[in-house]
Formats: sequence, C-alpha cells, structure tokens
Amino acid sequence: MNTTPSGTYDYLIVGAGFAGSVLAERLATQLDKRVLVIDRRPHIAGNAFDHYNEEGVWVHRYGPHIFHTNAQRIVDYLSQFTEWRPYEHRVLAQVKDQQVPMPINLTTLNMLYGLTLDAEQGAAFLASRAEPVDDIRTSEDVVVSQVGRELYETFFQGYTRKQWGLDPSELDKSVTARVPTRTNTDDRYFTDAFQIMPRDGYTAMFEKLLDHPNITVALGVDFAEMRERVDYRHLIYTGPIDEYFDYQLGKLPYRCLRFQHETLDQEVFQPVGVVNYPSEDVPYTRITEYKYLTGQQHPKTSVTYEFPTDQGDPYYPIPRPENAELYRRYRALADATPDVTFLGRLGSYRYYNMDQVVGQALATFEHLAEAHAADAVASPVESRAS
Repeated sequence: MNTTPSGTYDYLIVGAGFAGSVLAERLATQLDKRVLVIDRRPHIAGNAFDHYNEEGVWVHRYGPHIFHTNAQRIVDYLSQFTEWRPYEHRVLAQVKDQQVPMPINLTTLNMLYGLTLDAEQGAAFLASRAEPVDDIRTSEDVVVSQVGRELYETFFQGYTRKQWGLDPSELDKSVTARVPTRTNTDDRYFTDAFQIMPRDGYTAMFEKLLDHPNITVALGVDFAEMRERVDYRHLIYTGPIDEYFDYQLGKLPYRCLRFQHETLDQEVFQPVGVVNYPSEDVPYTRITEYKYLTGQQHPKTSVTYEFPTDQGDPYYPIPRPENAELYRRYRALADATPDVTFLGRLGSYRYYNMDQVVGQALATFEHLAEAHAADAVASPVESRAS
C-alpha cells in the first residue's frame, strides 16, 4: 500500500471505508487502474475501524459493527481478504429491573408479563394489543399497529427519541420497520443466512483490500486540499453529498454519536454483546462489550456507551420526507456533474448496512467497467477512464 501521492491517477477516491476501498480494489485489480484513496481520518476502514486499545483489548472505535447478509456473492467477495468466525448477535433491553431479549420475542413477553405463552398464544396476545392504523406513515404507526401502545412506549418511544432526537411520530416508517417482532424464542438480533465477523478484524481486512501496487492511500488529508495537489481523471466521492456541493441547497440533517469508551478490570461486564436502554431516564442508548464480537480472551474487558447527538461526524441520515426531497435536489446536481460518482451512506444519504454498501460498490464497479470498455472501443488508440 503506497502512501505518497505522485503523478496522475485514473481515479481519486474520497473515503477509505467500505465503498471506497472495495471500488479501489476492483479498479486496481480488474482494470489495472491507478487509484489514489484519501481519507480525512488518520486510518482506513471508516466507521468499521477496529484496534487494540491501551490495555490490549480489541475494540471498535465507532461502535459495534456486526456483519450479516443473505448475499452469498458478498461473502465470496470479502472472503478473498479475510477468514471468518461465526457470531450471532444478541441484544437485551433493560426494562426496569430486568433485561429481556430484543427484538421482542416470546421470551420477552413471558418475562415482562409473568406468562407461559406458546407461539400461538403469543401471536394472539400481540394481536389483542395491536391498534389498527389506517394509514401507516410513521415509525409510531408501524409499532403500534403490530404490538400496541404499551410495548411501543416500553421499547421504542424513549429509545427512538434518544437515538434520533425526534419522536417516532415524526420519523418515516422505515426506522422501526427494521426491527421485527417474533412469536417464537429466537433471540438472535439478525436472522440472515450469514452471520460472521472478520477473524482478524475489519482493519486487517481493509489492509488486504488496499494492498495493491496500483493503490496509493493518503490519510489525514482533506479532499479540498488534495484535489488541488494531484491530477486525476475521475472522482469517486463517498463523503457527504451536500458537503461536496458546499451546502449550496442547505445541509442534509444527520444524527451523530458520541462514544464513551471504558476498560474495566474484570473479564465480563454484561451477558451479551449489546444491552439497550430504552428509558429516557438513561442518557445513553446502549452499552457494547466487544469481547463477544471479537472472541478475544483477555483478563480485562472494554465497553462503549453511546450518546446520540446533533454534533460531530455524520452517522445516520434522518429519514423524513423533507430530507428526502433535499437529497433529491442534491442528486440532480450530482447527475449533472461529469466524471464524478457518488456512493456509500453519505454519498447516497441512505442508511445502508455494510453488506449493502459492498453490493453498491460492486455494482458501481460493473457500471464503470462497462463505460470503460465502451470508451476503449470508441477510442482504441488512447482510452480514458470513464
């Protein structure tokens, strides 16, 4: 992995996270293109960056990243750069004096209400509490129509207010539609066919992704600075799309996170990798203990408290109709900008999972490869990146 930019590049890629790194690898290895990848942070891997802290405990700097997908092709692609360890993510929610499985399942209901329901009775119990909603538009509508107001207020209302800084009645239905309700005892957070973690970590996987003589990586540099220093033919931009256009239409709203990392002189802190805290009386949304995710054996453990905020690095696009409309206007500007490709969470203003970002990057590469092939046919003597 080269680190000193020089000469002319076929592609300048802004962002060394999943979108940028996957595209860099494909362009370098499949099209023999010369690629410069830059990132304003001092490390690769974007928000998936993991490392050993001062006490030697393996942590995720930007909160838990759990890989899950139903796409065999995504697993096959990433398997070129990592071995895997199986990991099924489990989450508990702290409700008063007990911790119950989340998403809501049969065990959750039986613990909360002191019942012994079976699957059929659990379904009937939820149906009896569900409140009909004629037009499901908001996150509140989704949950209330499925499980009723009491469970909505217990698990979703306070958590969502903390997470988004908005009441669920103000958020698009897509937010809570991501969290299922079950009437069996499956306590896994995800049900995807593939639930795995990079055996040596995300950062090690990214190092292999970017390990090619055609790829140069420059860290701790800003796009505004680098664009004046190097020559390139095509730009791949995975940063915030509104920032690229100098916020000329206004800022796209994001929810940010503040992380409080603590290392404890004990082997285990909590019974699962993540415990949610839905109550608005608790200022943080969840606590993550990383040893469950990494499988590391260590006499100490490290945990992270997450505090959502309006200030800091952008993490979550806020799904409201007016924000989607503002993004559409920026998207029109992007479509009219030649030789620039926008992708990734920030470039697309979409809440993508990691596998979805990889899929988007691979699809973008196919498009660029087709354009390059067509360009080569049109200009066989001297083709240019397209």
